[in-house]
Amino acid sequence: MATQKYYVVWAGNQPGVYTSWPACKSQVDNFKDAKYKSYPSKAEADKAYREGWTKHWGKKATGGSKQVQAKAEAAVVQAEIDYDSISVDVGTKGNPGPIEYRGVHTQTGEVLFARGPIPNGTNNLGEFLAIVHSLAYLKQKGSTQTVYSDSRTALKWVREKKVATTLERNESTREVWELVDRAVHWLQTNTYNNKLLKWETQAWGEIKADYGRK
Repeated sequence: MATQKYYVVWAGNQPGVYTSWPACKSQVDNFKDAKYKSYPSKAEADKAYREGWTKHWGKKATGGSKQVQAKAEAAVVQAEIDYDSISVDVGTKGNPGPIEYRGVHTQTGEVLFARGPIPNGTNNLGEFLAIVHSLAYLKQKGSTQTVYSDSRTALKWVREKKVATTLERNESTREVWELVDRAVHWLQTNTYNNKLLKWETQAWGEIKADYGRK
């Protein structure tokens, strides 16, 4: 489930603290040099708003790990969600282990396609298969809808039209590798105009297709 976020607008049509992205967006759209950021609690948002943008907006974590810095940067809302899109995700029981994946309409949550369980695979391979499945599904429909995935690795593999995984090819992984090989072949022999975008979990909450197995 998506967690509640609070959005601080320091520079926008009407500065303040907002409880939803659409409300925040309406204040910063087409506003030159808009400054805004999301926070996990109202108390943090109120404090940040009082202290002003110079102390919070665009600041990177200092003295911490790259992971901490990345999380701080991801808290800044980067773009509006394209709700007329497909969101994909994978469900796993161990990594490697049994996997399944699905694609849903981002706005309604309607399941458009699903596959699995596949006896043995990895999270990234499942995400890769879900993205390619969505591209083939949309091409068959003649649609240029956007596709969201929360896996940077899988998005990279799709763009490069190849996978880089240490999962061995053996009898237990035969099914997933057959699907992966087929997906790679599809990418190498087809074109598409759909945007492939990273779902920003830190800003937007869990992707709509999430299986809830964190």
